[in-house]
Amino acid sequence: MPDVHATLSALAAMAALAVSGWLLSVAMRNVGIVDSLWSLFFLLAVAVFAGANPHNEPRAALMLVMVALWALRLSGYITWRNHGEPEDRRYRAIRAANEPGFVWKSFFIVFALQGVLAAVVATPLVVAIGSPAPLNVLDVVGVALWAFGFAFESIGDWQLARFKGDAANRGKVMDTGLWRFTRHPNYFGEATLWWGYYLVAAAAGGWWTVFAPLLMSVLLLKVSGVSLLEKDIGERRPAYRDYIARTNAFFPGPRKDPDAAG
Repeated sequence: MPDVHATLSALAAMAALAVSGWLLSVAMRNVGIVDSLWSLFFLLAVAVFAGANPHNEPRAALMLVMVALWALRLSGYITWRNHGEPEDRRYRAIRAANEPGFVWKSFFIVFALQGVLAAVVATPLVVAIGSPAPLNVLDVVGVALWAFGFAFESIGDWQLARFKGDAANRGKVMDTGLWRFTRHPNYFGEATLWWGYYLVAAAAGGWWTVFAPLLMSVLLLKVSGVSLLEKDIGERRPAYRDYIARTNAFFPGPRKDPDAAG
């Protein structure tokens, strides 16, 4: 089991980040900054845990590098994407549904909730860091799966950013590159890399932390990811309905013919 002192230190750091993020959102009147902070919860947790852990094995350094690469890329990309933009429509809807008093409520329903979810999902990360077990073949498989997911997500984000950066594509639906095979290559890549983290934790004896990648997969598919993003997108963007009919939602696959029999 992870060192208690190191675990409490990591949780305290995550709580401090949640409070700091909330205070900043109040000043900015934009709770959407929590999207930039999401991955940083994990980076802060593993950095503080490793720093407070009395004995770190090579797997600790491996996990720190993996989390840092993922967290800094994702946070940087989201921050760049959202710079100068108004509060995301999802958060505007949450704000409208929770007035009056959203300033205070936002701490609990946005920042504290994200912090708690991050603490739960981070379990395999700290288990892997705190384990004295030597590196083995399952670590290699986990790193390979993580690298595939990281690349898939990163390439998908880059392709979409380039597509949106071309004024000629305004109003069009991105359906080339990785987006030809799945409507959400970023979410698929994200889920995949979390299963890679889990395999590294399992290699360290943390097989029981399987609830973390399962929870992340559910969140991406049914809660804050695919389902939420596509809740009414077909009504707002008719061209997206055609995209839905011919392209897998999550797992990559060949393009479908919506007019095919059967």
